[in-house]
Amino acid sequence: MLSIQNISKTYGDRKVLDDVSFSVEPGKLTGFVGGNGAGKTTTMRTILGVVKPDAGVVTIDGRPVVVTDRARFGYMPEERGLYPKMKVKEQVTYFAELHGLSAKEAAKNADRFLEDLGLTERAGDNVEDLSLGNQQRAQIAASLAHEPEMLILDEPFSGLDPLAVEVVLETLQGFAARGVPVLFSSHQLDVVERLSDNLVIISGGAIRASGDRHELQERHSEGMHRISVAGDAGWLRDEPGITVLEFDRGDAIFVADSGETAQRILRTALDRGPVFGFGRHIVKLSDIYREVVA
Repeated sequence: MLSIQNISKTYGDRKVLDDVSFSVEPGKLTGFVGGNGAGKTTTMRTILGVVKPDAGVVTIDGRPVVVTDRARFGYMPEERGLYPKMKVKEQVTYFAELHGLSAKEAAKNADRFLEDLGLTERAGDNVEDLSLGNQQRAQIAASLAHEPEMLILDEPFSGLDPLAVEVVLETLQGFAARGVPVLFSSHQLDVVERLSDNLVIISGGAIRASGDRHELQERHSEGMHRISVAGDAGWLRDEPGITVLEFDRGDAIFVADSGETAQRILRTALDRGPVFGFGRHIVKLSDIYREVVA
């Protein structure tokens, strides 16, 4: 278990991290979400020891992280750190050797991860000759080639098309399946919602929400229902015990003050005519994000 405990950091008179605490569980993909300047990158650099916090500690299984632990991390920065005129396989092999693998092991791992990420045919090309999406894949391969025991990835899905996202996800899930804690940041809320097991939302240097993604969505969806009826559903606005959140002709999303009220709405709708759909409404991550950072 990787734990970030009460981390604070100030630059001049600006507090960029304010008592930040969350955990990255083994075998889970943890999505780290926040706008520009929210504190995501500073948090990741603190985990890696690049930034020294003013207060707080980063621990692994209850003990403080030390330099030798960080050698076991796989890190992908948001800014690409590859050498443009170096061949792709040589690049990935080089980074694996920097983490202590023998030349033979490093080359073997480079071949494996380039294949996993769909870059085998480009292994002999210079990095600068790759598309931006393939450069991103190469950067990911370089962060994985030493088979890290923890993964910290800053915007790994940036610039990837949907097919490439699936390829990268499958590779990361392979690490998670072996018990590796995976922390990744992203501005793409739809991608985070689909891919993450756990979720951390940061804004203004402070954690606004964290935990199991499904539980967070359930919690923020309490009392919400959706209904689709024949004709106009405008009558819902006059029903006691509910608040209509969205309305479009026969489709509506509303909050009921109790389960009994929701069932009453269903019975009323059936008395008025055909009901095409009725059930719980689960909010999207984008809705939770807007709610907690407002």
